[in-house]
Amino acid sequence: MKTRILIMGAAGRDFHDFNTFFRHREDYEVVTFTATQIPDIDGRLYPAELAGEHYPNGIPIRDEEELEVLLRDEQIDEVVFSYSDVSHEYVMHRASRVLAAGVGFRLLPPSKTMLESSKPVVAVNAVRTGAGKSETSRRVAQALQKMGQKVVVIRHPMPYGDLSKQAVQRFSEYADLERHDCTIEEREEYEPHLNLGLIVYAGIDYEAILREAEKEADVILWDGGNNDFSFYRPDIQIVVTDPHRPGHEVRYHPGEANLRRADVVIVNRVDTAHPDGIQEVRANVRRLNPSAAVIEAAMPLFIEDPDQIRNQRVLVVEDGPTVTHGEMSYGYGVIAAKRYGAAEIIDPRPFAVGSIDQTFQDYPGTGPLLPAMGYSAKQIKDLEATIQATDAELVIIATPIDLRRLLEIDKPALRIRYELQEIGTPTLDDILRERLG
Repeated sequence: MKTRILIMGAAGRDFHDFNTFFRHREDYEVVTFTATQIPDIDGRLYPAELAGEHYPNGIPIRDEEELEVLLRDEQIDEVVFSYSDVSHEYVMHRASRVLAAGVGFRLLPPSKTMLESSKPVVAVNAVRTGAGKSETSRRVAQALQKMGQKVVVIRHPMPYGDLSKQAVQRFSEYADLERHDCTIEEREEYEPHLNLGLIVYAGIDYEAILREAEKEADVILWDGGNNDFSFYRPDIQIVVTDPHRPGHEVRYHPGEANLRRADVVIVNRVDTAHPDGIQEVRANVRRLNPSAAVIEAAMPLFIEDPDQIRNQRVLVVEDGPTVTHGEMSYGYGVIAAKRYGAAEIIDPRPFAVGSIDQTFQDYPGTGPLLPAMGYSAKQIKDLEATIQATDAELVIIATPIDLRRLLEIDKPALRIRYELQEIGTPTLDDILRERLG
């Protein structure tokens, strides 16, 4: 008898766990995936051409809200929890629902799903979404380029479109973003790497992706998303912490495990965090991983024209995942608005349209800022309509890409950027030269 499996996921880690651990096993049958966190993932099918010979009809993806019904009706033997950036308490609430139904609950260890590369792998992870992992990845890439290494970036999955077309995606120029019909979330992660002349791979089948990337790379840079584990066994694991959310590094899954596994820990954003938060994070790093090298870093702001902000009623658009399931009640746009004398930060919630209004309902702690949600064409239109509906005098765009190129914004707008900058020693250059030189 095969063990009947339900994989709880969010269109990322769940697919990778299936591909690496379950796809070719005859003693397991993955009956269904469930989905949460990301809009419009449920109701789809993990396609047969990706699922393999044991799944000629593919595998359905259902809403996590149906969990108890699926456990009963599909006679599930075991649930595998396969998504990230959630509190330990959240994980155990899901486990309690499963155990109450008389079903087993399991977390796969990274050792069972990490793939081996023929090239050195530098993995960048974080303890929470929005800690500065993307900025760190770019800084690592630049350091490796200075060492004369050809870097190929492999990004954590963002499969929000047609799964059958997304097994292996390669991005080397901006036209590739159009060709793959990328969402705002995908563009935010891929485009900054393209700006540095880097090749980026992403998709669903991460063994096939790795083998293609190895053909072009001296070093593989794993740009991890959603504070997940690396999909590849790293030679150096760099983990980013955030003193704006002190204590989260020990209260979230798999962020705490990342911190305990890290070779290098970055205590980021020390230029804007409260000293007490910085001290708490430092103490937790020393307690959980005393052998890790520790780098402190700032994320200075770069603003097109800060004088435009003074005395204006501003709408702040922040990175979506950071302020939704990342649980940040503010970002760099809010910091800039306050620092440069905005008269008022407009609350966008009364103006929210469609799926943006639903986002505020799903994440009521988001606060008076607009998350740049863009997981689909419809959601991008809803975001645009919400901006246009507000009575702001100025729009501050604090997202990794310039939304003015994707949206029609009928108001004056300026963009804020931020990059990682180490403070003191050691630096990332020092550590990468020592370990890979």
